[in-house]
Amino acid sequence: MTRTMLLISLAAAAALAGCNSKDHTIVSGPPDDTTDANSAANAPVAMPASIASSKSYRCADNKLIYIDWMSDGTARVKKTRDEVGAAVTPGTNLKGDPTGATISYNGQSCKA
Repeated sequence: MTRTMLLISLAAAAALAGCNSKDHTIVSGPPDDTTDANSAANAPVAMPASIASSKSYRCADNKLIYIDWMSDGTARVKKTRDEVGAAVTPGTNLKGDPTGATISYNGQSCKA
């Protein structure tokens, strides 16, 4: 038992003897390195459009549609409240705006 402890302590001492007391910091470049990665990380990021209003509409065929009106002028048309929906630009398949009481979607008149 004492031999084992002696051998372990000698092995640990030999392992530590190979180390020196200098600091070793591994970096990819000097501290004042200004690479493209650093400048890209500090560049401003454009935020996605937020939901300006959400409304439900009943169309002429008695179906409900849900529209999330976005802050950038687009809209997301959904069949249920929980789905993500399809992005639509008003003026193509969707005619109307978030302040109006009626819209037209795919040629059908819908009321809020």
